[in-house]
Amino acid sequence: SLPACRVYSMASQVVLAAAGVEAVTPTRTSNWNASRRALPAMLAVLAMLSTAAAGEARWSYSGDTGPSHWAQLSPSYAACAGANQSPLDLAEFVDADLPPIDISYVPSGVAIVNNGHTVQIEHANGSEIGIDGRVYRLLQIHFHAPSENRIHGAEFPIEAHFVHLGPDGDLAVIAVMFLAGEHNAALAQAWKQLPQRTDEKHVFDPPIAPAALLPEARDYYRFNGSLTTPPCTEGVIWLVMKAPVSASTEQIAALAETLHGPNNRPVQPRNARVVLR
Repeated sequence: SLPACRVYSMASQVVLAAAGVEAVTPTRTSNWNASRRALPAMLAVLAMLSTAAAGEARWSYSGDTGPSHWAQLSPSYAACAGANQSPLDLAEFVDADLPPIDISYVPSGVAIVNNGHTVQIEHANGSEIGIDGRVYRLLQIHFHAPSENRIHGAEFPIEAHFVHLGPDGDLAVIAVMFLAGEHNAALAQAWKQLPQRTDEKHVFDPPIAPAALLPEARDYYRFNGSLTTPPCTEGVIWLVMKAPVSASTEQIAALAETLHGPNNRPVQPRNARVVLR
């Protein structure tokens, strides 16, 4: 069998290739325990980034393959019935002295692709965030319409998820809500050629800057959750920006037309989790 560090490296390269970015040599996976921890999350990222993992059950947002059936579609989707699932309706907060997210983004958006469930902006090396003393690399930004998370029960027309990969294969997602309002220049640049068909892809030249899609005020809510699509892997750090950004009604309609229907998972039970603010 392959050594654990070799398996990690191979999984890392496959995941990053699926994201359309260059592989990075892991820096904290030189032993078996680190590699073993990282591999499941790496494979979960691969499943999320690809249109459909080979041999896995197809899923959707409605009918017999919709969210209420995900956990029964495949044994690998069993986590979709877990106790720490996302999204949430964010309310009843616990006050905490949350430190600023150390955001270090560069123009790294190299392409936009329609994967059959959403449109996502793929990112090359260079854009990172720091959380809890650890560095997480931005892999991609994808969009849900309407929003998946809610704030005090309020739903938003669009929610963007900035998906980051940590040194041990763990995940952190920054969520940004969009409200109908002024034209969003950064969104217009990203959506200059919205891919209408599954697997359609357009390359950005030059690359686009992910920071332009973030709000100026970057206070946030934090909770532990999961991927919002199968395999619904738990252990994801969620950082939901309190301040929304704007998008014009035309931009909101353009995404809805591209998606051909809602792509938001319903809010999940909070159970014993706390939401920090």
